[in-house]
Amino acid sequence: MNKHVTIGLENLIANPPDFLKGKRLGLLSNPASVDHHFNHASKLIHRRFPDQLKILFSPQHGFYAEKQDNMIESEHFVEPDLNIPVYSLYNETRIPTKEMFDQMDVLLIDIQDVGTRVYTFIYTISFCLEVAAKFNKQVVILDRPNPIGGIQVEGNLLAEEYASFVGRFPIPMRHGLTVGEISQFFNKQFNMGCDLTIIPMTGWTRQMYWKDTGRFWIPPSPNLPTPNSCIVYPGQVIFEGTNISEGRGTTLPFEQFGAPFLDTKKIKAKADKIIKGACLRPVNFEPTSGKCQGSICKGFQIHVTSPYEFKPYFSSMILLQLIIRHHMDDFKFKEPPYEYEFKKMPIDLILGSKAMRKKLTNLEDLTLLPDKWQQDLERFKSLSGKYYLYE
Repeated sequence: MNKHVTIGLENLIANPPDFLKGKRLGLLSNPASVDHHFNHASKLIHRRFPDQLKILFSPQHGFYAEKQDNMIESEHFVEPDLNIPVYSLYNETRIPTKEMFDQMDVLLIDIQDVGTRVYTFIYTISFCLEVAAKFNKQVVILDRPNPIGGIQVEGNLLAEEYASFVGRFPIPMRHGLTVGEISQFFNKQFNMGCDLTIIPMTGWTRQMYWKDTGRFWIPPSPNLPTPNSCIVYPGQVIFEGTNISEGRGTTLPFEQFGAPFLDTKKIKAKADKIIKGACLRPVNFEPTSGKCQGSICKGFQIHVTSPYEFKPYFSSMILLQLIIRHHMDDFKFKEPPYEYEFKKMPIDLILGSKAMRKKLTNLEDLTLLPDKWQQDLERFKSLSGKYYLYE
């Protein structure tokens, strides 16, 4: 494939819609919000719409994506080159205020999502849609590729009682939508009522992974440094709810995982018979920060050999259950808080279900899970498919 995909930002600059003339503009973005020549969206929009860009917003991890971990807030400040305010939407509030939105007429959103339910950027966008509807502001999404494709969906749907900032709506762990598509889905399915416009991409098709887009990868957050880390992320993120290192504080976050007590031979012997499309390579690593800092962890690097066959969420569930089975005395689930939820177990928020945790700890046969998920996934696809922008 490897043809060059043109993103929404580039299409906006090339053919700006008439309704933006004379409007005060805001922009939600971060360092991944660049064109093919690495020009940042804020600078491009400022040049294309002189004196119209009045305010900037940033999601989790900050405007410069320098904040490493969960619940590490970023500050509001003034962007030095444009001399306009930057409001963090991961600060004392995750929801924009009326005072912020009073400074603009139209909010432009240029955010690189990673196709996973627990990645908070899509919920920052959802709050923006709700606030924009309340105060009669327009929102324009500049669409970008889903780096893990638009065909595969995977996992259980989020149970309503486990809604949080890592899962607001009943969607699967891997949703198969672009940021523009999922924004339309939220806006219509949950009756947000926002005046929403999507500036679509050209050249993107649903079967594309990032490697097929002809574009350079810019990490949208510090611990998704490569497209490969995005492919494993829908599964490996579940280790955030445990005492197992998910590879933060190493050069391969989410691609490798482990703990000082892991028996890799026992785990690999069983996992290799179940997991398809990936190879588990035993590794030792020593995180420089986060869990197990300064301790040598025994674990695995996940080498994805066939992204079309690999099921990241199912595979990580299998791995987590094998760890529980062989290390009942050493393994622990993380205690709250997690992403501003102070009572519920982090693993339940991540899995979107207490029942899923029980299946793990009761050592139920997880090989049946993909079949059990299928009916809900078909229902989700029939709903979300109404908002597809690309065939």
